[in-house]
Amino acid sequence: MKSILSIVIIAAIFSSGCKTWNKTQKGAVIGTAGGAAVGAVIGRASGNTALGAIIGATVGGVAGAVIGRQMDKQAEEMKKNIPDATVERVGEGIIVEFNSKILFAFDKSTLSSDARVNLNKLISILNKYPDTNIEVQGHTDDVGTAHYNMALSRRRASAVSSFLSSNGIASSRLTTKGFGESANKVSNSTEDGQAQNRRVEFLITANEKMKAAAAKEAGK
Repeated sequence: MKSILSIVIIAAIFSSGCKTWNKTQKGAVIGTAGGAAVGAVIGRASGNTALGAIIGATVGGVAGAVIGRQMDKQAEEMKKNIPDATVERVGEGIIVEFNSKILFAFDKSTLSSDARVNLNKLISILNKYPDTNIEVQGHTDDVGTAHYNMALSRRRASAVSSFLSSNGIASSRLTTKGFGESANKVSNSTEDGQAQNRRVEFLITANEKMKAAAAKEAGK
């Protein structure tokens, strides 16, 4: 019953009635209603694995609002300095998305020169905010078999994660997942839709140190 109520609350937050709320305000309420189990349910139901993971990592309340303000600052810096990335503030986290054509040649998992430039820009910002966890997600379109696409998405996510860890990001901050064609954002019926689904996403959330610091500040 609690999970059902939480999902209803979170759905309401993203409805038209709450469009005037900022990301930090939404994050505070999402965290109160959310949790790992609820996040997983929402991720599966919506096909948005990034949203589900961020909801699952939320704290909520005043501490969640403190985390949200820190994420606001980090996200703005990313938007300013990484124009090839799509940066979105969601709840208490950040989703950074690169279309796969920026990072890889078609059907390949070797990072391109453009990928290295963009990832180095991301690394420089991530290192300024060390108290975060980073989940790297690989996604494909539905061209080819599901088995092949799952393997390709995992290779791509691993290539990105390895580059980050080889260039200053602590491996303890990184989690790597491949979803193949199972979490497509849009229909694959057009070439444009297929291109949108071929992507790598970074889910940036507070680690335990940041959560503890936020709770301490919230208690003042």
